[in-house]
Amino acid sequence: MSNPLLSAFHTPFTTAPFTEISPNHFQPAFIAAIAAAKKEIEAIKTLPLPSFENTVEALEKSGKHLSVISSIFFNLNSAETNDEIQKLAREISPLLTDYANDILLDQELFQRISQVFEQRAQLSLSPEQTTLLEKTYKSFVRNGAQLGESDAATLRKLDQELAQLSLQFGEHVLAETNKFVHFVDQVTELEGLPQGALEAAAQLAAEKGQEGQWAFTLDYPSYIPFVTYADNRELRKTIALAAGAKSFQNNEFDNQQNVLNIVKLRHQRANLLGYKTHAHFVLEERMAKTPENVGTFLEDLLSKALPAAKKEFE
Repeated sequence: MSNPLLSAFHTPFTTAPFTEISPNHFQPAFIAAIAAAKKEIEAIKTLPLPSFENTVEALEKSGKHLSVISSIFFNLNSAETNDEIQKLAREISPLLTDYANDILLDQELFQRISQVFEQRAQLSLSPEQTTLLEKTYKSFVRNGAQLGESDAATLRKLDQELAQLSLQFGEHVLAETNKFVHFVDQVTELEGLPQGALEAAAQLAAEKGQEGQWAFTLDYPSYIPFVTYADNRELRKTIALAAGAKSFQNNEFDNQQNVLNIVKLRHQRANLLGYKTHAHFVLEERMAKTPENVGTFLEDLLSKALPAAKKEFE
């Protein structure tokens, strides 16, 4: 039987043929797509003198099939996951992390990009091409292309650990979200809720074997209307506290240690790349630029917003 992920999608608007895709299709598809993407990278490196078209633009166009498969898989893992898909995610994530590092730490490829970057003033590039060139060059620099061999190996190890921790964090949050359900048996307790939200809650309760009741979960289509419109303060409190306590209950899905480990690894990674903190690394590419600017902005916002907030509270 052919793997639908490795063929063209003959569907309206070339959408993913979900009815034909099984979990066992994903791992071989990822392995094949990664191998194909690596061949595209190797082809770039064999070309003559580097140019914007044969290096930067070619790199941007590489791995498109892999991106499609990744989008399908990780959307499923977020929206319609199960134990088998989560197990696959833990196996596939290291493959993708290695693939990304193989590109960003490829010295031969980086040298080609550097040559194009150094000649950018003479290339008559459009604003869009200039932006792509600058972002490509900076993404390599910001992710270890200028590190020595030993530090590059350390970076790979940190990235692998971060990828696994991030997956585990998400799995825990999803499990806590799916575990919670609150039933209400009196419609008078649900005043303020739009009719559509009431109908959805009644349908959900029936699906869970509680016909004639209303069920509410921490999924956004259920949670947001409830905490926004329900008049019953105590019920809003119950739902809001449950949402805030996800993966913070010292149980099998607790994320407190995961958060601490992620913060530590991000700090180590930022230091390895020459940044004071992870915040300095992230903000370099944002409008604020530095944590100090963020602090100044927040203090200024506080001084202007606090009087208005006090007035509203009164």
